[in-house]
Amino acid sequence: MMTVSAEVDRWLRRFHPGPPDAPRLVCFPHAGGAASTYLAISKALSSVAEVQAVQYPGRQDRRTEPAHTAIAPLADRIAEVLTPLTDRPLAFFGHSMGAIVGFEVIRRLAAAGGPAPFVLFASGRRAPSTTRFEDVHRRDDAGFLREMRELGGTDPRVLADPELVEMVLPPTRADYQAIETYSAPDDAVISTAVVAMVGDSDPRVTQAEAELWRRHTTGPFEVKVFPGGHFYLSDQQGAVVEAVTAGLAAARGAQPTP
Repeated sequence: MMTVSAEVDRWLRRFHPGPPDAPRLVCFPHAGGAASTYLAISKALSSVAEVQAVQYPGRQDRRTEPAHTAIAPLADRIAEVLTPLTDRPLAFFGHSMGAIVGFEVIRRLAAAGGPAPFVLFASGRRAPSTTRFEDVHRRDDAGFLREMRELGGTDPRVLADPELVEMVLPPTRADYQAIETYSAPDDAVISTAVVAMVGDSDPRVTQAEAELWRRHTTGPFEVKVFPGGHFYLSDQQGAVVEAVTAGLAAARGAQPTP
């Protein structure tokens, strides 16, 4: 049986130390993404937060572990791993599938009666109760890879290398299955503040769908729109870091004094 510390090390990657009194910002990758997606953002935010990036099973150094094909068990496990890390204020950032994983982890932490994150930055994902018919995970390999190329977010050199494709395809398909089969009721609500973030030309999320995150929190809510598509945060990193820095400060300031 793994120790608590070993489990944390297996699931989380800290690329840069943060100030000892700063909040802990846990970042959840998109479908097919890995913890290293947040390397640059971790560095940029290291003066205001301790960034911990989640490493899902099935990729990079966890590639021998089966990837989850449903959001619920993934969120269950991450909530267990994060419980010992609630010794300092928690904030979440999730992009695309990661926004939903973060939302579901918050629901589990709150249900367990422990401290919940004070803010969720929900990036590039429509509200939990909004639905679209999506079945990319059912496509053949050629169709699936075409989707990955069109959406962006994956290094084209990876998609051009058959050996790398063989490595990344199974966990990415599993992630797509998890998020495409996910649904949440209208009354799935958290008390955490939510900042919905979306690219103005994202083919997967409209601004109206991002606005609907409002009905999933009883806390403060706002929407921030950035130039760009689904992976706007790659081109708009400076603006994203600025928005997250401001959001962390505003959300902490809005918390009730113990």
